[in-house]
Amino acid sequence: MAEKSKILVIGASGLIGKFIVKASAESGHPTFALFRESTFNDPVKGQLARDFKSYGVRVLTGDLKDHESLVKAIKQVDVVISAVGALQLTDQLKIISAIKEAGNVKRFLPSEFGSDIDRNRAVEPAKSILEIKVQIRRAIETEGIPYTYIFSHSFAGSFLPTLAQIGLTAIPRDKVVIYGDGNVKAVFNEEKDIAKFTIKAVDDPRTLNKILYIKPANNIFTFNELVALWEKKINKTLDKEYISEEQILKQIQESPIPVNTLLAIYHSVFFKGYQTYFEIEPSFGVEASELYPDVKYTTVNEYLDRFV
Repeated sequence: MAEKSKILVIGASGLIGKFIVKASAESGHPTFALFRESTFNDPVKGQLARDFKSYGVRVLTGDLKDHESLVKAIKQVDVVISAVGALQLTDQLKIISAIKEAGNVKRFLPSEFGSDIDRNRAVEPAKSILEIKVQIRRAIETEGIPYTYIFSHSFAGSFLPTLAQIGLTAIPRDKVVIYGDGNVKAVFNEEKDIAKFTIKAVDDPRTLNKILYIKPANNIFTFNELVALWEKKINKTLDKEYISEEQILKQIQESPIPVNTLLAIYHSVFFKGYQTYFEIEPSFGVEASELYPDVKYTTVNEYLDRFV
């Protein structure tokens, strides 16, 4: 059996990064996590670093703004996975530069984990964020760095606990706002499953220089189907308010940051069908649940059971 690649996760304490680190370690990959020195003084992130160490992860000290520390970290591994947040997306150009200097990386997975940005249908302000990700893709390809791009679709943890209701902190039990006519299909995947599929891909020649779409059939739902499933679970019919495209575009214009960005994402997903309007072609992509049928993932149906 081939030796498993050594993996470095940058952005290891972030929303998806912490799941990727854990999935990598649990899969038997020698796993490294990059933390800034200042992070160790943060009570939450410092504890996360200690937790990582407890299951065998090597925690390295470095910074995206410190080129030498990046190169030093990257020279210790085979695969680099970036899970940095929106404010650090442009800094991935520094990771690309360090990968080129290190000269040993077999694959780079940049911080995407949401959308297939080359098939972008978003309006501002989400559009500008996605355009930065496009810039990173083109830089990777120009430098000839082997890559895999992860199209994870919607994070279940960001959508399902409230059924995508702005301002709510719990799942609705009386009234629900539905975007558009509710008939556009979207995909919802739990973060730990996204991480498991991501780690499966790092040593797979079938995902080299391809997009990995995490699009299991059991997690594809229209908004109406999602609401109907929830109504069945609680044995109650919710009052429904349908929001038109004109209304949401107005809300995007009038809402503060970060609500306007979230609404712009909702617009692209629930009005423009950003996640499901195209077919996956073998020339550019592969689907994760077909490649890895052994991966047990949480279905939307199972996920909603937690809130009954």
